[in-house]
Amino acid sequence: MGINFILILKAIVIGIVEGMTEFVPVSSTGHMILAGSLIDFRGEFADMFTVVIQLGAILAVVVLYWKKISSSIVEFFKYIFTKGREGKTGFRFGINVIVGSIPAAFVGFLLHDAIKGLFNPQSVIVGFIVGGILLLIIENIYRKKKPEARDIDEITPKQALIVGIAQCFAMWPGMSRSASTIMGGWIAKLSTPIAAEFSFFLAIPAMVGSTGLDLFKFDFSIMNTSMWIALAVGFVVAFIVALVVMDKFVSYLKKKPMQVFAIYRIIVGILLAALVFAKIITLPAL
Repeated sequence: MGINFILILKAIVIGIVEGMTEFVPVSSTGHMILAGSLIDFRGEFADMFTVVIQLGAILAVVVLYWKKISSSIVEFFKYIFTKGREGKTGFRFGINVIVGSIPAAFVGFLLHDAIKGLFNPQSVIVGFIVGGILLLIIENIYRKKKPEARDIDEITPKQALIVGIAQCFAMWPGMSRSASTIMGGWIAKLSTPIAAEFSFFLAIPAMVGSTGLDLFKFDFSIMNTSMWIALAVGFVVAFIVALVVMDKFVSYLKKKPMQVFAIYRIIVGILLAALVFAKIITLPAL
């Protein structure tokens, strides 16, 4: 059997979409669902593919923030082994990541199948619009207030828990994990860039855990050479694009508000809803 170049091309498209949208507040899952529907990239392999390439984006976090991650891991265990005499900063950061990850882990484990049932374009449209409106409202209320944490090491466990609870809203496709955690960060009185960076770190356990659950249920016997190539290509593309976008996004947040993302979400959601209602395009459930 020859190589399916059309499948690989679709994998590149979805990889670009994932890399561009994973860490900005527009919903990577929502965009991948819509893009997959429009280019006819659906089915069991497509479902697995969109989950696995998210790990490519997560690898971008590890590479970009390797110094912080590695030093925090060393300090975390140093704090334990020295009984608190050394490594306090890294230990506190590790505790914050753990505390911030607990709500999503708990809800995701209990409602995993129900959440997967929401993965359709109709849910995405609702998530786009509602998430965009919430982004406008919450930014308008909290962004003008003086943040209590302007450095990631100033975050308290209470603030981490608030952000972690907010992250649970991202389980509705189209809401966006980045948007949900940044809004949680505003409520917890974090500066916008720090809220965004903390959301990057929370993405690591959240997405690795979610991917593990999905891959455990996947039937790898259906995989062929083209699928393996498509998976590898999509992973690499998502990693490279996410690496570039993530760095630019944090720089953007240091200077400008997130209104443009909220407006984009609302416009795209309304446009898609109108096109579907008018039957100009058809976005079947996945």
